[in-house]
Formats: sequence, structure tokens, C-alpha cells
Amino acid sequence: MSFPKGFFWGGATAANQYEGGYIDGGKGIALNDVVTGGDGLNRIPRKLIIDYNGQEQELEAFSEVPKGAKVKIKEGIYYPSHKATDFYHHWKEDIHLFAEMGFNMFRMSINWTRIFPNGDDETPNMEGLKFYEEIFKECKSLGIEPLVTICHFDLPIKFANEGNGWADRKVVDAYEKYAITVFEYYKDLVTYWLTINEINMNKVFMISGVHDNQSDQQAYEQGIYHTFIGSAKAVIAGHKINPNFKIGLMIAQQGFYPYTCNPEDVMACIDKEREVCWFYGDVQCRGYYPSYKIKELERKGVVLEKLPGDDEILKEGVVDFYSHSYYHSFTAAAVIDGKKVTDGNQMTGLDNPYLKASDWGWTIDPVGLRIQLNKIWDRYQLPIMIVENGLGAKDVLEEDGSIHDDYRINFMRDHIVQMKKAIELDGVDLIAYTPWGCIDLVSAGTGEMEKRYGMIYVDMDNDGNGTLNRYKKDSFYWYKKVAESNGEDLD
Repeated sequence: MSFPKGFFWGGATAANQYEGGYIDGGKGIALNDVVTGGDGLNRIPRKLIIDYNGQEQELEAFSEVPKGAKVKIKEGIYYPSHKATDFYHHWKEDIHLFAEMGFNMFRMSINWTRIFPNGDDETPNMEGLKFYEEIFKECKSLGIEPLVTICHFDLPIKFANEGNGWADRKVVDAYEKYAITVFEYYKDLVTYWLTINEINMNKVFMISGVHDNQSDQQAYEQGIYHTFIGSAKAVIAGHKINPNFKIGLMIAQQGFYPYTCNPEDVMACIDKEREVCWFYGDVQCRGYYPSYKIKELERKGVVLEKLPGDDEILKEGVVDFYSHSYYHSFTAAAVIDGKKVTDGNQMTGLDNPYLKASDWGWTIDPVGLRIQLNKIWDRYQLPIMIVENGLGAKDVLEEDGSIHDDYRINFMRDHIVQMKKAIELDGVDLIAYTPWGCIDLVSAGTGEMEKRYGMIYVDMDNDGNGTLNRYKKDSFYWYKKVAESNGEDLD
């Protein structure tokens, strides 16, 4: 058997990187709206401007933010999310391009602050609800199934400036209300949902809103716990609103290999996979904290604050399918001193000398995707969606409007071949592939445009300059053949 009939071929985006219109239509401010641009190749990091103890300070976006600090937008600074690549004004054009490319699924996110501008408003913003309604209707009319992420790196700023982000239980209640609102409003238009994007990335301030989260282990672990409770509550509510809903988790899948066959390195690899991926999957797929995590919390002296009934919420709110991103892999060792460290998708690990890397240093490991698919399937026995995968690269817009990106085609082909093997040879229940950045958008980690993933080129540079015109890359035409042949024509 090759790809099953009805397999979903599509692409993935996120509102904070793609939508723009950051205060249009009554939208409020989210955390990513206060993160500056950056330059990954030249190691210029994204920044946050904060007011702290009566003084204005500048911090790197992925650093800790002290308690009591308030993040803000400062005049004269470029914030990529404010315009992004302007889906807000180009959505109909873009969706028709996706349909032309053969999509039968489009992964996108709803921006929390477009529905509830402050995150916890008494009533929703109807203009925001209607905006997405028109998008979903257009998708359905073109045979495209929406795959909707409820929260994709867009925590309302109020929860960080007036509290401690996800570490505060009130965020769970606000998230549940938000989820119920969109479930009810779109119950006849959307079937497939993701609760919280890359929930294992929900650690840094710019995503979680938790201050000093790495230093304050209690707040750090409490914030993670609350995302699990919020996700489970959304699953429970969604199934009650429409029993036909399919609601999944979303994890940044990081593959790890032992650095050597030394048993200590093998154990270090097991520990790393648990820390980065399996803990998050175990809770959302099995409905309880695994024993290895309980022991870790005991060693750290962390006692999670729970409410009566929380254990039952986690148990009932398990997901219907497992979705994940996959870009690269690392190695892990018991002793890291003296070994080369590499990074990728906002994480770091040890380098693998057997693999090539992108211009941004992310390893390229197609076989690793098959390995991860097998591990996920063996562990959870749930349908799997690959909802992000792709190559960030420099693209050149030629004078005739063409973009020749064979490197992207080769990357995707190699990964699709491994997907086929996972289905045909291993029996993995893989149901969807929506590669990241089907259209160019702002990089989440670096805040730049130069690092492009899309099969559609958007004319905009790192400083937000450009026409925003859309151009089809060579990969556009290649992916169209792949989708229309259900993965059989990869030439």
C-alpha cells in the first residue's frame, strides 16, 4: 500500500508569522507582536523591549524576563508580525493558490487576540470571528479541509504584563472560553483542530508569558502543567460541541541518536527524548504524568498546584491523533564537553557528523523522519499528521518572476520517500502532510524573511519592504504533481 486514499496533502502557516493586520478589525496585542526582527545568518537575535523598575531595557527574545517587567511596542522599531506577509489582505488570493497547488488540507491558526482582544474579554470580537468564517467557507468551497490551531505562539500580552502567563490558572479558564467560542462558531466548517502549537516549546517567555521560567522551576513546571489542563479541557469541550471533531496535540518532534554506542550515551539519549518529546506526548495521549516525570519533580522539589478533578480532566481530555513538526535531528551524550553543539527549531543538541545541514545549521535527516514516525506509532497507536516539515533557504526571484528551488524539492522528496516507507513497510497510520511555510512567512526563531520555506514566494525583505506580490516557485509545480498523484509522482 502506498499513501492511503483520502490522504491529506497541504501546507501549514501561523497567524503571528503570516497574517499581519495586527490591530485591524479590533484585534488586540499578543506577545509575538512585541518581538522585533532579527538575522539568523549573522547571529542578530530577536529582541524584547521591557519596562522594569522604572527603566527601559532591551532583552534577547529567548532570554528570561524578570518578574514585574512589562513588555511593550516601541516607536521606530520594526516588528515583523504587524504586517507579516499580509494574509489578512491576501487571504482569498492565497487560498486559491493553495487549491491550484492541489491542497486538500490547509493548516492555519486563529489569532487568540483577534477573537478576544485582551484574552479574557466578556464577549468575543465578532469582526474577528467573521474574518475566519469567510476563510473557512472559501476553503470548503475549494475542497480544502481546514486544520486549525487554536493557540500558536500568540498568548495575549495582558497575561504576561499583568500576571505570570501560563503559570497562572486564570489563563486556563480564558483559553477554555476561547476554545469553546471558536468550536461553537465554526462547528459546521472545521473538523480538524490542534489545541496548542508545539506545546513542548511553551517554555520561553515570548511563547508562555512565564517570567523567570527557567530559574523559577515552580513557575516553569506549573506553566507546562496548565497548558496540559487547558488542552485537555478544550478536547473535552470540543467533543461535546461536535462529536465529529478530531482534536490533536502538536509537538516539535526532535529526533535524537546516542552520540556513541556507550551505554551511558544511550541512556542520555533516552533521557533527552523523554525531556523534549515523550513527556508531552505521554500526558496528552495517555492522560497522566509519566513516572519518570514524577520522579524528576520530586528531585527538584516541585509540587504542582492542582485543583480537584484535574486528574480526571487529563484522563478524559486525551487527543484523537498525534501531530508534529519535523525538521532535523540531534545526538545526545552523557558528557557534552568538547563536542560540537548545533541548533534547530529553537533547541540545541550535539552535532551528527553523518548528516549535512542547511545554511542555518539545521541538520537534514530524512531517514530520521521514518524513525520518529515508527517511535510515535509504536508508543501511542494513534493516527499521525506531519504538520510541519521543510527547508529554510535563500531564494532568488529571477527577472522573469521564476524561483528555482531544486534544493527544496530534493528535501521534500527525500522526506516523502521516507513517509512512504513508514506506511508501506512499517504499517504506520500516517494521514496527513502539511509542510511548513507553504507560502513565505516570517521565521519564528529569527524574525527574518530571508529564511524562506514556502512554495510560493512573497516579495518582502527582512525590513518589511516589498510589494507583497506572490510568485510560484518551481516547488509549487512539483508539489502540485505530488498532491494530484497522491504521492506517486515524485519526479
